[in-house]
Amino acid sequence: MAQTKSSFLDKVLGRIGRLDKEGLQSVIKRLARERAFLETLFNTIEDGVLVLDASSRIQYFNRAAISLIGLNSESAEGKLVADFLPNVDWEGISASQAGVIRHEFEVEWPRPRFIRMWVARLDEHVAQSAGLVLIFHDATEARQQTVDAIENERIQALTLLAASVAHEIGNPLNALHIHLQLMERELKKLRAATDTKENISRDELDSIAGKLDGFLAVSRGEISRLDYIVSQFLQAIRPTQPNLKPTVLNEIVEETIRLLSPELTNRGLKIEKALSRTLPQAPMDEVQMQQVLVNLIKNAMQAMTRGGVLSLETGEGMDGVWVSVCDTGSGISQEQINRIFEPFYTTKTKGSGLGLMIVQRIIREHGGQIGVQSDEGTGTRIKVWLPLLDKRPKLLAASGQEP
Repeated sequence: MAQTKSSFLDKVLGRIGRLDKEGLQSVIKRLARERAFLETLFNTIEDGVLVLDASSRIQYFNRAAISLIGLNSESAEGKLVADFLPNVDWEGISASQAGVIRHEFEVEWPRPRFIRMWVARLDEHVAQSAGLVLIFHDATEARQQTVDAIENERIQALTLLAASVAHEIGNPLNALHIHLQLMERELKKLRAATDTKENISRDELDSIAGKLDGFLAVSRGEISRLDYIVSQFLQAIRPTQPNLKPTVLNEIVEETIRLLSPELTNRGLKIEKALSRTLPQAPMDEVQMQQVLVNLIKNAMQAMTRGGVLSLETGEGMDGVWVSVCDTGSGISQEQINRIFEPFYTTKTKGSGLGLMIVQRIIREHGGQIGVQSDEGTGTRIKVWLPLLDKRPKLLAASGQEP
């Protein structure tokens, strides 16, 4: 086995008894030079260095330690370290058998700082007795940057949450506004007939009552959806898991068309449906999937001018069911397609850039997929695929826990 190279001090100790006066003076001078070199080296580094003996008394410290933890350069040597840092668990640190201990604390003197300290045990072969070496690092700026980063992320999350709530509430509020206008129109007919004392036939009354019942039913549904959206976003920033139940996708498509048909009619848009008659049930959250279709259809409506055609198609394939929403609008460029799912990115002057991001999140939570095909000047087709079985992504179980 190779011998470890002897240090200068080992050589001196081995022959100190044979040194004459001049040799001893030479050794002392060299030791003084080495001490001065080491002190200069330790005093130039920004981190504080503190050496303790076995009883936790200070044996050595550099200049940085003085400025970081407020040591008195004249009287600190030989004092207990606990006299200067009383809030640190020195008994626990001394009793620990760990190779290196990391500890963090705050000091108020000589000025408020956040200190990160590493503790290493001295080898008895290096020092006269077992002790500790302490390295102090001023982590105040790094900690403040971390705090600022966390605060910025929190503000961004709250901003995204607020914007998402506003965006999602906008759709049902718009539907409520339209259906309230339709109810007002029917009530005006009744008032006009009453004021002119015209006789209204039973059929006319039944027709008006039927329309009002339909408008009220849609309004109640939208109020329920508003309540669901608000509850969902107030529970937590992280979206709630979908409440999956076996559902026929066609039923959600039909309900969404019925909900948006007045707005489609007002815009002068046509609807074409090609819904599969043999579509099997698939696990999905009806409310969330209607939220998806409302967003997609709204986007398609806003992309088209009067006379445009909205096409809705459903089908089965790849062990799942799918629905596509197709418009005859201006289309989307490839560059825009690559970014349309990004938060706050929008091609509309008054858009929030959150609709498709929310759609993508819901589809992902269902274990599904979403694809976009578009030709500039021709139109856009968005296809959503949902699995027949629950294939939502699941988090890995924590270590030691059953999956």
